[in-house]
Parts: sequence; C-alpha cells; structure tokens
Amino acid sequence: MNFWKDKRVTVTGGAGFLGSFVVDKLKERGCRQVFAPRSREYDLRDQAAIRRMLKDAKPDIVIHLAARVGGIGANRAHPAEFFYDNLMMGVQLLHESWRAGVKKYVTIGTVCAYPKFTPVPFKEEDLWNGYPEETNAPYGLAKKILLVQTQAYRQQYGFNAIYLIPVNLYGPRDNFDLETSHVIPALIRKCIEAKERGEKQLAVWGTGTPTREFLYVEDAAEGILLAVERYNQSEPVNLGAGEEISIRELAQLIAELTGFRGEIVWDASKPDGQPRRCLETQKAQQYFGFTAKTSFREGLEHTIRWYSEHRRKGEG
Repeated sequence: MNFWKDKRVTVTGGAGFLGSFVVDKLKERGCRQVFAPRSREYDLRDQAAIRRMLKDAKPDIVIHLAARVGGIGANRAHPAEFFYDNLMMGVQLLHESWRAGVKKYVTIGTVCAYPKFTPVPFKEEDLWNGYPEETNAPYGLAKKILLVQTQAYRQQYGFNAIYLIPVNLYGPRDNFDLETSHVIPALIRKCIEAKERGEKQLAVWGTGTPTREFLYVEDAAEGILLAVERYNQSEPVNLGAGEEISIRELAQLIAELTGFRGEIVWDASKPDGQPRRCLETQKAQQYFGFTAKTSFREGLEHTIRWYSEHRRKGEG
C-alpha cells in the first residue's frame, strides 16, 4: 500500500475493459491520484495531445492500456487502423513520457505478437522466432515493435519501461458487440440470444479445433499492478492462467452455462486464427509473484451473470 500512497498514476484506456479494473485496484491499494484520460479529450495518436495530457497529469507512473482491439473479423476488416493506431499511440506516448520525466512506464503487449506456430506453451524467448498469424499480424507486430522501444530506451536512457504480454482476457465489462468482440463475449451473447429465440442451431466461425488460453480480467489487473510494484527489467513477461482449451470445448461449455441446448454448427469457411495459444507463466510468478486465482468456469459464470444483468438493465 505504501508503494502507491503518494504516486501520481496515469492509466490510458482507464475507462475501458481492462483499464477499469486496473483503476479500481489502484484505488483499493490506496492510490489517491489516478488519472484516466479519455480519447475525446486526448487523442493519443496525436503528439501534441500526448504532451498536453502529460503536462496536465504530471504522472510518476504511466500504465499504457489504450489500444484498438477486436476479434478476427475486426482485424481482417481494419488491418491498417489496427497497425497505425496502436503503433502511433504506443511509440509517441513512451517517448513523451521519457521526455516528461516519468519514473516508470508499463507497455501492455499482446499474445497476437507470438509467431503463428510457436511451440506450446509460448515462452518469452520464442517471441522473435517467426511471423504472427496472418489475420492479426498488423496488430501483433505494432505491439511487438513497442517491446523494442522499451528495451532501447532502457538501454540508452536508463528509462524504467517494462513490457507485459497478457493472453486473451475475458470477464465482466467486456465488449459484447458482435462486430468487434472477441470469442468469449461473442459466444455468450449468441448463446443467450439463440436460447431466447428458441433456435435449434447456432453457427460459430471456424472448425473449433484451435486452442486458446484465457485470463480473467481481474487477475490480469492484479498481475499488472504487481509488475509495477516489483518488476524493473527489460525482458518481456507473459501474464496467463496456463490452461489451454479448444474453441469447440469452449463453445460447448458456454452453451451449458447459458442454458442453450441446441446444436453448434461450425462454419469452416471462416478463419480459425492461430492454431494454438497457451503461455508459459513461470516468469510472472518468479519475478513478481503473480499467479492467476480465478478458475475458468468461475470466471465464465461471473461474466455470463454480469452480461445478463447488464442486458436487463439496458432493456429497462
């Protein structure tokens, strides 16, 4: 608690999915000066806006969570924007934070930066051993370039910038818009709506054979803050739960938890994305004592409950 007592902390994306939980946990830890800039006030793709934001906030610590993100469909539809927006936000914000005298800077990378055929579990040392899966390569590469920047600024300037690689996140407050959402919120929404309409079948993208690992959003927020408190090295560190599940098994589990009893039909004409994803998580435990606490089933139940309550309030 004493670590945060007098710190001024800026959390970009602090009103978003992961960022809102990071802000909540900062306040729980006794951080009294948390600033979450909104994009309508500070466009982080614009250098002048970044300088103005840093001048206004005067942060000791910057946690950069703001990103343009989405599922396979969104990545395929907007590859240029996913590359440009994420690269320009990250590169300029780190540079201007260094110029402004920020004491510690956290860049959040992505599991999409790993090569398409990385051996499972993904180890941090494998990050540069190939090209990312094509459907999300522009996004993954933009984020991976930011790792090079954190290491270069530490090497030349002694700037205390760290780089964390979370696996796919899920949980309450996620994005459930079917045009831009990731797989878990999309499946939850589709199953609930199909159940309500009494449908006998539910179409899902791909073959169902790829595997994914998922980290509950509150666990991810805890891991990020532990890293801020305890980790001060240039090496990237994975944040994950260490459990792998196929998309087919995931769809069946979500159907069970939402009460959808119909048939799941797989549309193999749609892309599967990366064949497998599961992270090696020992370094997070070793370097800053992070281990995921929420079981996958429990996390899904929390997420489904939140979405169901949110929908009812919205309809009311």
